[in-house]
Amino acid sequence: MENTPKDSNAATPNDAADCDIGRRSVVKGMAGGLLAASALSAGGTLLAQSASAAEAADEITWLPAWEIAQRIASKKISAVEVTEHFLKRIEKLDPILNAFQTLDANGAREQALKADEWQRSGKPLGPLHGIPVAVKEHTSVKGLPVVNGPGTTIVASSDDICVERLRNAGAIVFGTTKLPGMGNTAMTAHRDADLSKHPRNPWDPARVPGSSSAGSAGAVASAMVPLALGSDGGGSTRLPAAISGIVGVHTALGRIPYAHYDAPKIMLMITTGPMTRTVRDAAIAMQVIAGPDGRDFVALEDPAPDYVGALDKGVKGMRFAWTDNYGCGAMYATHQTAGIEAKTREAAQGFKKLGATVEATDEVWEDFFIPFIMMNNAYDAVSSDGTMPSAAALKDASETRHRNWQKFNKLFETYDVLLSPCAGQLAYTVEEWDAAWNKDGAKYPHNTFAPTYTVYTHMFNWLGWPALSVPCGFIDGLPVGLQLVAKPNNEAALYAAAEAFMKAFPRNEKPPVS
Repeated sequence: MENTPKDSNAATPNDAADCDIGRRSVVKGMAGGLLAASALSAGGTLLAQSASAAEAADEITWLPAWEIAQRIASKKISAVEVTEHFLKRIEKLDPILNAFQTLDANGAREQALKADEWQRSGKPLGPLHGIPVAVKEHTSVKGLPVVNGPGTTIVASSDDICVERLRNAGAIVFGTTKLPGMGNTAMTAHRDADLSKHPRNPWDPARVPGSSSAGSAGAVASAMVPLALGSDGGGSTRLPAAISGIVGVHTALGRIPYAHYDAPKIMLMITTGPMTRTVRDAAIAMQVIAGPDGRDFVALEDPAPDYVGALDKGVKGMRFAWTDNYGCGAMYATHQTAGIEAKTREAAQGFKKLGATVEATDEVWEDFFIPFIMMNNAYDAVSSDGTMPSAAALKDASETRHRNWQKFNKLFETYDVLLSPCAGQLAYTVEEWDAAWNKDGAKYPHNTFAPTYTVYTHMFNWLGWPALSVPCGFIDGLPVGLQLVAKPNNEAALYAAAEAFMKAFPRNEKPPVS
């Protein structure tokens, strides 16, 4: 263990250089056969790295993706060297953390060779050139297995749009990360009975990194890759991020286009989002994968915000609202909730030191869970449990959503960003996690752990509004996350606020399993 978790709020200077992430610089068309024969010996093995190159590789473990990309661009290290470094970390750590479902090491090496050849040709480099990334296993990566429904996988015939855009930006796709069932009850229940194979939290490998973007969270938190994609249908990027001590993004609905041609679906309440260790990496990834696309029925037509341009704006003069539990969450409290609310409430006050105002709101929103289930079952074929509500029940659910929507809109007439806890519990042990989801034979949706787990997050999947989680401290050595929420037309403010917070109150601790 390199550092022990602590809660120092001492500000440290941030010397991050700006990255040019405009779409003009995105690498296009990195295709063709296996290149860079000069990088191979006659026997077909990689030439031995020099001592200086090996030292450079060792230094990159905890660097953010943007800085690794800069080092590759300046030829201080190659994409091949970066790829080999992180593949070695995966070989060492993944047997403990179970983060990867399919690791495509040979494919990663081939992509890295092409990336270096592309650079030698003098062509422009994308903002993620040479950066290893991993993708949650129900997002399509051509040629790799993709979750295709409860208990089933197929081999993807094409990349999802977000993966296509990552490749065009120069990223090296390492493979897919595990989507575990909630206990034994979700998409991958056929393989989840063996809890020894459940993804593990690098802060304590006896514990889970959350769900369902669990593998992506564990891979990023342990620095097996600097960037991964998760997806969020009720908090599934934000919650594992909070529980694992990283940044997790739920985007505005339609901001990142989606296409799954092997089993066509329209994602009505589920988003894809980056999971990273820094806000800048999340912003760069968003700039790469967000934006209009005519292949997606619900993709937003407007250009994506300038996420990266917002990073250095700071929060002076911004107005933040704070809520402990949205006025309706106390019914889902756990024995850990009070401590988490106190920790995140204290963290939220830190924005005052940065020139913003922070005021508590006593607004009471209506419980999200049963109305969400009604609307989900009516409209969303991806995650419906198959029970169609009556017209009267659906009308009641829709009107509940409308009343909550009105209250949030009213709040944001006064405030720029809403703050709250993210996860209402610390990382459970794998056995506790399994028991929580299967207590007394509980069956989705009416007697389940889901609203307890998603009490602070699910509301914004229901509304389609953007939110993200940033690490803000530890309780008993386990990470805690602070959630930031904004309206879709003010999405960039989340990145300005999150970056200002992380600059002022950095979390530089490294987990024991890393």
